[in-house]
Amino acid sequence: MAGRGRAPKWVVGLLLVGLVSPVGCGGSGTDSASADVRRVLDRRAAAVRDGSERAFVATEVPVSVAAGERAAARTEFENLRTVPLADWSYRVTGFHRSGDRATADAELHYRIAGHDKAPIVTARTLSLIRSDGRWYVSDDRPAKDSSQQLWEQGAVLAVRGERSLVLGVGQSRDALRGYAELADRAVPAVREAWGGDWSGRVVVLVPKSLEGMAGLLGAPASGYRGIAAVTTGEAGGAAKAPADRIIVNPEAYGVLGAFGRQVVLTHETTHVATRASTSAATPLWLSEGFADWVGYRGTGRTARQVAPELARAVLEGRVPAALPGDGEFAFGGDAGALARAYEGGWLACRLIAERWGEVRLREFYRAVGAHQKRAGAVEDAMREALGTTLEEFTEAWRAYLRDRLG
Repeated sequence: MAGRGRAPKWVVGLLLVGLVSPVGCGGSGTDSASADVRRVLDRRAAAVRDGSERAFVATEVPVSVAAGERAAARTEFENLRTVPLADWSYRVTGFHRSGDRATADAELHYRIAGHDKAPIVTARTLSLIRSDGRWYVSDDRPAKDSSQQLWEQGAVLAVRGERSLVLGVGQSRDALRGYAELADRAVPAVREAWGGDWSGRVVVLVPKSLEGMAGLLGAPASGYRGIAAVTTGEAGGAAKAPADRIIVNPEAYGVLGAFGRQVVLTHETTHVATRASTSAATPLWLSEGFADWVGYRGTGRTARQVAPELARAVLEGRVPAALPGDGEFAFGGDAGALARAYEGGWLACRLIAERWGEVRLREFYRAVGAHQKRAGAVEDAMREALGTTLEEFTEAWRAYLRDRLG
């Protein structure tokens, strides 16, 4: 099973124009310390951009400290070294000082070269200590309710494909090359099905385990067990929104055969392509169903082969009364119900492609996403793009299920 997170993982919205007022001990001492800390973070960011391990380590421990005590800082830098960064900077949003210790709340802004048109923004909490009149970073971690970054889980290995970048932790180069090959095949398949109004490039993150995937999503691992991959990004984003990330669950993905792996990567790449046309108005049966439709398009698989759970229900006389609701796509619940929701969405999109044509299916998807609110979006788009009503379409879909699965 693959899926798309509804909430944006990285939202590029209004950035703070300046620093918020410092919080903590009042007076010019705090103001001075805040300015000193900003300069430390500026040096830290410059070290990352310049690829200078020495400068990076110097923001964490004094030069006079023994080499052995500098190992953690060097490891932190080495984990990040292979990520092809185009930019890296911090924006401090809060400062709290108590004597020679301080905490800075900050936004980390970074871009991956060749993929991100705008920076990804993630909240960080940095602990600092003052020694010999200078401030040093003692800890740099995700803020509360924020997700980890891949390099926090270990040394990142990067593999470039023709149309993809795969970043992995705890994975062999050969394994990552396999992901790149599948992603490279997915991109033209998605372009043919959806069109060319997207970048035609994808970034795939492959952590070491399910727990690593959960850390990247900032969510409990139990909710993603059995989910092969998800795509994070800003739904309905502007053209300058940062690139989406396809995040793989290596445990669930690893049990798939070659066909299943390709379908998953094509499904997730479809979410990357359709992101700008997907909004709060887009129901999950459409976004997930369309991604599955692209994933299985041209494979020759029958409805019963792709939708076994729904076929079983139809044969037992349990034909759904309505198109799947968003709640039916929740991870971590009834696996059978989740499968039936995906299968029902896929068959709805397959019905549209067969009866109205693929061009109309794309027009319908875009028309739904063009609405700002869910209410009336599907109904209006069906009338405009398909010349039918939701009620008529639902009855046609139910008859299609009985015909193809019964």
